[in-house]
Amino acid sequence: MMPEPSSAALEQGLAQDVIDRAAGLVPGGAVQGVRQGRQKVARATQQSYELFFDPSGTGISCRERLLIAFYACQLSRADGLAQHYRDQVPDDAALCGRLEADVPDASVSPRLAAMLVFTQTLICRPAEGDREAIRALRHAGLEDPDIVTLAQLIAFLSYQIRMVVGLRALQATESK
Repeated sequence: MMPEPSSAALEQGLAQDVIDRAAGLVPGGAVQGVRQGRQKVARATQQSYELFFDPSGTGISCRERLLIAFYACQLSRADGLAQHYRDQVPDDAALCGRLEADVPDASVSPRLAAMLVFTQTLICRPAEGDREAIRALRHAGLEDPDIVTLAQLIAFLSYQIRMVVGLRALQATESK
């Protein structure tokens, strides 16, 4: 069993929490307090983020994962999270601009294009994330473990987006 982190470690973790920052939570505010009241969940969510975007990950590159995350947030109109992910890929500003306009073009690899199409499918029309969608990913060169990782990443992003939206709504009611 892991030891509980010290209060200083918890405070440092709170300061680095992506969801808290993207939701614009006030440090020490009531909404942040409610969210952090479930330390185990808040920590697990942040750790999941760190695992998905670990540069040493294999299969789907960290750059590809960040671009997919940016696109998923853009499609979901989750501006705070989209900006967070865009900031992580400064060398891809032109591509991010095209993704903002929802026009991925031929400048991306067939592999990335297929992953972006799959992302759009799962975010906008999840019922169409079927065998044919998976076949398109395989045709673009993705192996089964990469397809599973991609689907898990998109599911995590959907969760992250919903958390931010819910926390922003709570924060808006707190300020009234």
